Amino acid sequence: MIIVDNALKERHREGNPIRVGIIGAGYMGRGIALQIITATPGMELVAISNRTPSEADRAYRQAGVDAVKPVETVGQLEAAIAQGQPAITDDGLLLCQAEGIDAVIEVTGTIEFGAHVLLEAIENHKHVILMNAELDATLGPILKVHADRAGIVITNSDGDQPGVIMNLYRFVKGIGCHPVLAGNIKGLHDPYRTPETQRAYAAKYHQKPRMVTSFADGTKISMEMAVVANGTGFKAGRRGMYGPHCEDVSDALTLFPLDQMLGGGLVDYVVGARPAPGVFILGYNDHPIQQRYMKYYKMGDGPLYVFYTPYHLCHFEVPLTVARAVLFQDAALAPIDGPVCDVIAAAKCDLEAGQVLDGIGGFTCYGLLENSSICQAEDLLPMGLSEGCCLKRNIPKDQVITYADVELPKDRLCDRLRAEQNACFAPSESMR
Repeated sequence: MIIVDNALKERHREGNPIRVGIIGAGYMGRGIALQIITATPGMELVAISNRTPSEADRAYRQAGVDAVKPVETVGQLEAAIAQGQPAITDDGLLLCQAEGIDAVIEVTGTIEFGAHVLLEAIENHKHVILMNAELDATLGPILKVHADRAGIVITNSDGDQPGVIMNLYRFVKGIGCHPVLAGNIKGLHDPYRTPETQRAYAAKYHQKPRMVTSFADGTKISMEMAVVANGTGFKAGRRGMYGPHCEDVSDALTLFPLDQMLGGGLVDYVVGARPAPGVFILGYNDHPIQQRYMKYYKMGDGPLYVFYTPYHLCHFEVPLTVARAVLFQDAALAPIDGPVCDVIAAAKCDLEAGQVLDGIGGFTCYGLLENSSICQAEDLLPMGLSEGCCLKRNIPKDQVITYADVELPKDRLCDRLRAEQNACFAPSESMR
């Protein structure tokens, strides 16, 4: 932040703002638009796409911009950018193709459409900022391969839990502590919640029922921690993580197996702890002199210490991620190699042959974090690819679903990318 704010001020003084396009004008997309337009000198929001263009228009109007230009072609969008005219469209691919856009923020929460958007942006050498943990958890490693080949940055965002966790991870590592657990703080976990049980809550907070269902049933936190696992190399201690209940985040010191933490690191979460909704890192430092200093700083006796951030301010921080990517080629959070953890689909109720799975935040299944090596060995169905799959046999409640249990929808890009990811990061014969 100390570097980014001054760099943005310099771009503002030079009259050379970072030009950004947003794909997706839902609740979070509108917040990002508001933040860029009203609070980020040195950055310009040149276009917003949404399948319903009136929502893109709403995002601009909410930020005080009334004069927008509807566009239907790349040429029209490029002309609007050149004239300084904010543009809206229902075709997100135009933002990926047009000259004059430095970075694209993907905020749709979709897998199939999001994959098309990212490949198009990468092909056109635009940095990509993901507000889409679902896509990142499912296909992030192979998308990072494509981005590296194109010489652009692909990154999850500051502000959302995975990005906040990674910033804290880098801080803890930077002060000489050894991070051993990356943690999230959750208020509720009930895998059997549905859009119907969450409808009133969703309406209260102007959210979509399926989205808040994914929060409540554990799918979202599994997606987020898969992203963190792929960015740190940390694994799940067991299927679904441990997820203990506790009153305060400081209690986390004694709630996870030390041998697993010291043996390579864990991703996990606690339920009901203060400060919510925050994140935490458990760091290890057994240097006797440093331990005396840490005790003096009221951090405890050690050698295990809790570091936490008591909030996550999702849309407020996204412009910082854009600036990090464009100005410093620095990703807030991206896979370091192949997949470490995946999110697999488990039956939310007894399911019958012929039933079509309704995906993330639906009535039929919920997501569980699992180590990728086990997912591959057991041929488990990723939650991010579950929507639209037709069951070949009955599946009892809470049973995990395999590829052999379903017929996939025809001709999906996400399935082709997943196959490419599996092949790209398949263990060599010498490692088997």
